[in-house]
Amino acid sequence: MINPMLVVTVKQKYRRLSPHLDERTLRLWAANEALALGHGGASAVAQAVGISRTTLHTGIQELSRLPTRKGTEAEKPRIRRPGGGRKSLIEKDRTLLRDLESLVEPATRGDPDSPLRWTCRSTTRLADDLRACQHAVSQRTVCDLLAHLGYSLQANKKTREGASHPDRDAQFSHIAQTVKAFQRRGQPVISVDAKKKELVGNFKNPGRSWRKKRTPMEVNIHDFADPRLGKVVPYGVYDVSANQGWVSVGIDHDTAQFAVETIRRWWHEMGRPLYPKAREILVTADCGGSNGHRVRLWKVELQKLADQLGLKIHVCHFPPGTSKWNKIEHRMFCCISQNWKGRPLSSREVIVNLISNTTTKTGLRIKAALDDSQYQTRIKVNNKELEAVAITESDFHGEWNYRIAPHASADA
Repeated sequence: MINPMLVVTVKQKYRRLSPHLDERTLRLWAANEALALGHGGASAVAQAVGISRTTLHTGIQELSRLPTRKGTEAEKPRIRRPGGGRKSLIEKDRTLLRDLESLVEPATRGDPDSPLRWTCRSTTRLADDLRACQHAVSQRTVCDLLAHLGYSLQANKKTREGASHPDRDAQFSHIAQTVKAFQRRGQPVISVDAKKKELVGNFKNPGRSWRKKRTPMEVNIHDFADPRLGKVVPYGVYDVSANQGWVSVGIDHDTAQFAVETIRRWWHEMGRPLYPKAREILVTADCGGSNGHRVRLWKVELQKLADQLGLKIHVCHFPPGTSKWNKIEHRMFCCISQNWKGRPLSSREVIVNLISNTTTKTGLRIKAALDDSQYQTRIKVNNKELEAVAITESDFHGEWNYRIAPHASADA
């Protein structure tokens, strides 16, 4: 890999000297810089100065033939006169760049029927199509021409979130103010969500880990789910104030019952010891999934939890399409993914241990446990069951912001 600082340094030298260099002295100076930099020097100089590697190696050969002692007869320098040399391809072929752009960007160039519109636009394929149009080019020449036109290899960039809700920012502000109010009162604030399902077995896991050279960890070629181990569903609870988390590793479906059961386990294992005087809990969650604001079973199960714990449960949902702003995503789940990168999740025990041993310099601590319960899907909640929930909706977007009180408290 080329050191970018070397490229910048050589480029600065070149800018100062270029007005005083002819063709030969430029070639010799560039060759001398490449030799002085050592390994990787030729690539750095070629990138900084903009000369080809062939020209650079020619200069290195010329340097080796220069006289080393004073008085030795030197080879007569050969300097090309201004305007000499072979004409560039784009000067000889006036339509080449136009045809290349029409292949790369057919829609913007007014050619919706381009042969490359629905295929991979590789340089090899571009060269083949240009040769079919009577242009004498190679794949390497196409690379140079694309660079000349300002093109480079680009990956897709996730920036478009789609249509955002008009009250999106207002809901963010509402959540932030509610969180601060709970923290001032010393009440727990948790962020909940489900991590993506993970295959259990000797399968490839994205990322790399340090190992001895040429001894990669061998995994299965195909990612077919193991019929015995299947997949796991990690559902997490992140304590925003304490920077601690709980993860239930489920082996069945991601349902509202599973989500609320995870909150229950977090309270008994971590929440109650930290907040012995708690009277209420604030839960921040996404708008969809098992904890979505339209899921009736989610509210019914929260009512059961409120009755068991004797606590008011306040819920704030993030607006649609903004799940990445949920604290658990970038404060806990990303750390778990970093901890197990490049490690096959060979068993459920391995997954639980990798999650439990995830830590950060900021003091993140996570507990994890396997939840081997079976959770039924497609449970229907009728209107009568929903009306039995002691729910109070907020004046501001009551569908996103609401609280559920224990029935004993509601009766009083």
